[in-house]
Amino acid sequence: MASMDGLRQFSLPDVGEGLIEAEIVRWHVRPGETVEVNQVVLEIETAKAVVELPCPFAGTVRELLVEEGTTVDVGTPLITVATGEAAAPPAPGGDRVPMLVGYGAMPDATSRRPRRTPPPETGDGVRTAAKPPVRKLARDLGVDLSALTGTGPQGSVTREDVRRAAVPAGESGDERERIPVRGVRRHTAAAMVRSAFTAPHVTTWLQVDVTAMTELVTRLRGLADFAGTRVSPLLPVARALVTVAGRNPMINSSWDEDSQEIVLWRRVNLGVAVATERGLIVPNVKGADALSLPALAHALTELTATARAGRATPGDLSGGTVTITNVGVFGVDGGTPILTPGESAILALGQIRETPWVHEGRIAVRRVATLALSFDHRIVDGELGAAVLREIGAMLEDPLLMLAWS
Repeated sequence: MASMDGLRQFSLPDVGEGLIEAEIVRWHVRPGETVEVNQVVLEIETAKAVVELPCPFAGTVRELLVEEGTTVDVGTPLITVATGEAAAPPAPGGDRVPMLVGYGAMPDATSRRPRRTPPPETGDGVRTAAKPPVRKLARDLGVDLSALTGTGPQGSVTREDVRRAAVPAGESGDERERIPVRGVRRHTAAAMVRSAFTAPHVTTWLQVDVTAMTELVTRLRGLADFAGTRVSPLLPVARALVTVAGRNPMINSSWDEDSQEIVLWRRVNLGVAVATERGLIVPNVKGADALSLPALAHALTELTATARAGRATPGDLSGGTVTITNVGVFGVDGGTPILTPGESAILALGQIRETPWVHEGRIAVRRVATLALSFDHRIVDGELGAAVLREIGAMLEDPLLMLAWS
């Protein structure tokens, strides 16, 4: 944080996990406005998450040094603030560096509302209404928002307004468009390529009668311990995977290429693949094996909500040991999931269908789902992979086994 003649500059900090750059998503302040210690002044998007940055000192904003949509390296000056005796009272607790959102609590965080960045001005001084994702799309496509007439609520500019404006005059709307690959999407693409061409993937499949599991989900939704959570089939499937990981440590492990060793993890940090507006991310529940079923339900609900809101931190997205993905929500029966880099197994749950099934010696309509387990064949052989999937399937067919095997 540079200082010069009463002016202080706040630079892009290292937000952890070895990240070296970030994109400026949105400023919360403008030149001439005053800022307080620990007030959130901007949002950045790293390769893993969107993070809010608090200013470590108080004063008056003199200059914003980086425009929204720009990608800069760690250490790049972001904002200049004029400080002084009256303008910069000491931070509570002395010179303590404020915590980034997601890494700890900020003083008075509940009493101070973040400032909102006004939308761009049109030529006549009227502000153009557009949500942050729409403004980002406009920047990516080189569209001037101030020149558009919005068709959304209260005249706000929509994604379709921006896309139509991006089509050159005289061309049809079917012409191709180019979308820059940045932030989370770029990181995901690189990670998937690295995983696919580094770890030898094997996928095994199993169809399971999950009628009893779906009945359990219905009963859990009515219990007080699960109030405020989204109890879905993902919960018992997650519990089954965590239980099996404890019984079969090799699927909760990593391959260390440098030392040519297998690393067995003592705790199960359960990754959950979440589709977000910025791309697929995999936050994880730390120590999922130590949680009760209600606690796991609350953790999954909070984790997915935070991820979809774009507020997952680098800490949320690192340290996973085994992953689950629910492809059934997209209306498909199954898929071949790609391993999260550094993990040895990932379980995919397909959609639950009413299907003719042999039950107690007779054909009956049952609720059936397809499970797919991908694993790193350097660590998990076919026999173990099949055994793991059979155990998971057995627990979903008879949820009582989750208690017996825990």
